[in-house]
Amino acid sequence: MDIIVMVGQLVLGLTILVGLHELGHMLAAKWFGMRVEKYAIGFPPKIFGKKIGETEYMLGLIPLGGFVKISGMVDESMDTEALKEEPKPWEFRAKPAWQRLIVMMGGIIVNVITGIVIFIALTYNYGEQYIPADEVKYGIVANEIGQEIGFKTGDKVVAVNGKKLERFEDIRSMDALLGSNAYYTVERDGQLLDIQVPLDLMDKLADNKSESFFVEPRVPFKVGDVVANSAAAKAGLQEGDFITKVNGQGVQFFHEFQQAMQQNKGKAVTMTVDRDGKLIKLKTDVSEDGTIGFHSMPLLQLATRDYTLGESIPMGTEQAFSVIAANMKGFGKIFRGEVSASKSLSGPIGIAQIFGDTFNWYKFWTITGMLSMVLAFMNFLPIPALDGGHVVFLTYEMISGRKPSDNFLENAQKVGMVILFGLMAFAIFNDVFKLIF
Repeated sequence: MDIIVMVGQLVLGLTILVGLHELGHMLAAKWFGMRVEKYAIGFPPKIFGKKIGETEYMLGLIPLGGFVKISGMVDESMDTEALKEEPKPWEFRAKPAWQRLIVMMGGIIVNVITGIVIFIALTYNYGEQYIPADEVKYGIVANEIGQEIGFKTGDKVVAVNGKKLERFEDIRSMDALLGSNAYYTVERDGQLLDIQVPLDLMDKLADNKSESFFVEPRVPFKVGDVVANSAAAKAGLQEGDFITKVNGQGVQFFHEFQQAMQQNKGKAVTMTVDRDGKLIKLKTDVSEDGTIGFHSMPLLQLATRDYTLGESIPMGTEQAFSVIAANMKGFGKIFRGEVSASKSLSGPIGIAQIFGDTFNWYKFWTITGMLSMVLAFMNFLPIPALDGGHVVFLTYEMISGRKPSDNFLENAQKVGMVILFGLMAFAIFNDVFKLIF
C-alpha cells in the first residue's frame, strides 16, 4: 500500500506538470496557426486517444514525460519525411523565428507560472508555520553528521552566515547548505564560535539513510496519541503522560527517550511516568525496531504567520524562484566537483520517495510546485532535444539571420536524444543503487 501511495502521487504530480508543459507548447503553436498533429501525456503504448479536429489527444502508459508533435518540426519523433518537401504555411518551419521561439518557450513559461501560482496559493491558504529560534531553549541535538562537522548536542545556533537566526528552519536554508564559505555561529558554554559548512555536506546528507537533518531541536515532550493494542496501550500509558525515566535513566528530551528505546530493543523496560503530578511506574515491551506504540507531542510553541493575497503574491513568487536558484547552486557544486552527481541527482524512484508513503495535500502541492520549477529549469538547459536546445538554435537564427539546416537540426536532435536517454538511464540506475545500498 505504501508503494501504491508513493507511485500514485508521483504519477499524479507528473501528469499535471507534463500536461501543462505540453499544453503551453500546443496553445502557442495553435495561436500562430501551426498544425498540431498530436498532444500526448505519457509515452506509448497508447492507453487512450481521440482525434478532435486536426489534433489527436493521447494518454500513454509510461508516465515519465509527454510531447506535442507540430507539423514541420524536427522533434523526438524523428519523423523527417515531410521535411523533404517545400514548407507548408501551417508548418513550424514556415513561421518567423520569433514565433517559433515563443512556441518552444511555451512549456517552460507555463511551468514557471504553475510553480508561482502553487506557491502563492499555499502561502495564502496555509500561511507559514515555523519554530522561533528563541523557542529552542535547550539547544540542538547533533547526530553523527552534525558532530562530524563540529556541532555538539546542547549547542544553541544563533546565526547563519553572520545573520541572526530568527527561525530555526533557516538552518536548512540553501544559503547555508549551498552557499560559498557558509558557516553557523553557535553558543557553547557561554561562548560564541563559528562552524564552517564543509563543501561535501550535501553528499553527507545524501548518504544519510535516516530522515533527520544533521541537527534537530532538543525537545521536551509528552505522550500524544497512544496506538490501540500497542505495547504502550497494554502497559497503561495514556495521552498527556510525561515519561521522566526509562529503567531509572532520566529522559527529559525526546531524543533521550529514543536512545533508551534503541538500547533496549526487544526487551522489557520500566518507565517512570508523571501523570497529573503523580509518579507511576509502568512496565512495557520494546519492539525490535525500538518503539512501544505512541506519538510524541513536542513541547515547542510554534508560530504561525498568515498572509493576505497581496502579501502572498511576492512571497510565493520568491519561494518559487528560490527553487531555481537552489538548482543553479547545486549544479554549480556538481560541475566544480564539490558534490557527487550520483548522490545529488534523483530519478522517478527518488522523487516518489520524496512524496512519501502518506498523502497530505500541503506536502503534495509543495513538492509539485518545486518539481514544476525544476522542470522549467531542466528544460531550459541548452541540450538539443530539450526546449533549451531549440531556443539556442532559434536565438542564433534571429541574431545571425541564418537558419541552421534541417540536416544539422536532425543530427543535433539525435545527439540530444542520446544524451537524454543516457541521463535518464543514469538517474534510474542511481535510484536503484541507492535503494539497494
